[in-house]
Amino acid sequence: MSSEMVALSLAAVGLLGLTCQWIAWHLKLPAILFLLLCGLLVGPVLGLFSPSQTLGELFFPFVSLAVAVILFEGSLTLNFKQIRGISSSVWSIISIGAIVSWVITSCAAHYLMGLQWTMAFLFGSLTVVTGPTVIVPLLRTVRPKAKLANILRWEGILIDPLGALFVVMVYEFLISQSELHSLMVLSIVVVVGFSLGIAAGVLVANIIKRHWLPEYLQPFAVLTILLAVFSLSNYIEHESGLLTVTVMGVWLANAKGVNIDPILHFKEHLTILFISGLFILLAARVELSDFEQLGWGALVLFAVIQLVSRPVSIFIATLKSNLDIKEKVFLSWVAPRGIVAAAVSSLFAIKLSILEVEQANLLVPLIFMVIIGTVILQSATARPIAAKLGVAEPAPRGFLIVGSNEVARVIGKAIQGYDCRVLMSDSNWDYVKKARMMGFDAYYGNPTSSHADEYLDMIGIGQVLALTPDQHFNSVASLQFANDFGERKVYSLQEKTDSNQLDKHRYNAEHDYRLFLDGSVSYKKLASLISQNAEIKHTKISEAFTFEDYQAQYKHANWTPLFVVDAKNCIHLVTDVATLQPKAGEIMVSLIKGNTPQ
Repeated sequence: MSSEMVALSLAAVGLLGLTCQWIAWHLKLPAILFLLLCGLLVGPVLGLFSPSQTLGELFFPFVSLAVAVILFEGSLTLNFKQIRGISSSVWSIISIGAIVSWVITSCAAHYLMGLQWTMAFLFGSLTVVTGPTVIVPLLRTVRPKAKLANILRWEGILIDPLGALFVVMVYEFLISQSELHSLMVLSIVVVVGFSLGIAAGVLVANIIKRHWLPEYLQPFAVLTILLAVFSLSNYIEHESGLLTVTVMGVWLANAKGVNIDPILHFKEHLTILFISGLFILLAARVELSDFEQLGWGALVLFAVIQLVSRPVSIFIATLKSNLDIKEKVFLSWVAPRGIVAAAVSSLFAIKLSILEVEQANLLVPLIFMVIIGTVILQSATARPIAAKLGVAEPAPRGFLIVGSNEVARVIGKAIQGYDCRVLMSDSNWDYVKKARMMGFDAYYGNPTSSHADEYLDMIGIGQVLALTPDQHFNSVASLQFANDFGERKVYSLQEKTDSNQLDKHRYNAEHDYRLFLDGSVSYKKLASLISQNAEIKHTKISEAFTFEDYQAQYKHANWTPLFVVDAKNCIHLVTDVATLQPKAGEIMVSLIKGNTPQ
């Protein structure tokens, strides 16, 4: 194949990956589903693309390095403080539950598919992993109770790196068995993996903490060190590299005084690139004959995983929990498999095929069947099942405030006073720190990023208010969230410009969200009022004290209406000041400077 055709093929993979990511975002479904289906379509179905011919000998190194980056990014989220802080149910599910699920699935794979025990155990370990990239989009659609959503979300985050580590250990045992040095080889892998992983983690932690490199070079340095220690580890001892990068990521996640958020943001974009390309390449490499040889036993195996393995593991793991039977049934149903399962299974299948291990060709189609089956089935049924069981949340009342600046914190505090969850987000660390000190949940980063898609806890959030000084960013964020929440639930602080201005400066009235304060008040004005000690006033409107009386009382004051709280304690942000008319029994909340009644 000519170099021009190789370049064209890789560019096409990139465009296909972008298309799949956009479709997933638009439909609110896990991207992995569309990436795998796209790969199967252009590869074995239509025969348009062959990864092995396109990349040749570079295919295996590319897959290995891509998996290393994906696992490292996942392990960066595994903070020991988070483990200590989560409920005992989550800890039981990712430990006792994972082992129970592994044993049942492995036995089913052995007896139903005829897999040798070593291959069955490897398959069982791969199906333990769920992952946030498939869980979070599902939870946004289903909206189960906060308790259940948090259990599933944290299970996905924590089982990702832990499950990958478990898979690596099972794989090493499988390989060492074939070399008759099981314990020795396994020991060397563990020693090399932990030694190099910790050494690399210490090095990177010092680079960041001691500012040995400028901030803009730090993400690049982490990437190069990551790839270097992965390759070095594999050179010293075969297949120890994945353990090394996982240990390195866990070490960094728990290093004191090290801010890894810039690294996470960088890895986020890199991981999207690798995931999009990797899964199209992996799926395109699968042969249809691989699926055909699975037979009806594969469908029975899938049924066992969905209807036996997961439910038994959940009920055993949560025996001593305070979860009721309906909540346990819901947890038993939801466990879509994701990125780590697909990537690691494909990587190990390639390695096992090179070693001519029997039945290695069955591993990838079996895993792909489980991934596609669980994502499609659970995406279609989780919401009605949650409603039937009575574990779905009612309409969420909480607010996501885009921005953690002083204006956002003042308005957020007023909203929070009505028993309403307020979640803030900002890329300014000082603002986020102040918000957390005031008791807000706050996400450090861009709320429209893919990282936020996975880790921004939107449980209980039903409305969005963009309150940054950057009107363009407010508009971009509002447009994105309008797709998730609907245009009637998304508000943006934007000042309308003078109609006499040039078109390029004029406000565009065509938008898919609502203007907070109808575009008549700017961020600058609100910030100025707050800096001049303006106060938030909560005034109940009644038959004896009408809204006209309220306006007369503050006619000489500088007052800006913010929102109205109705008799059901629901908050209605002001979008049209001219037609504002709160009723008796409702509470008018305004920012007022001067003319404070005695």
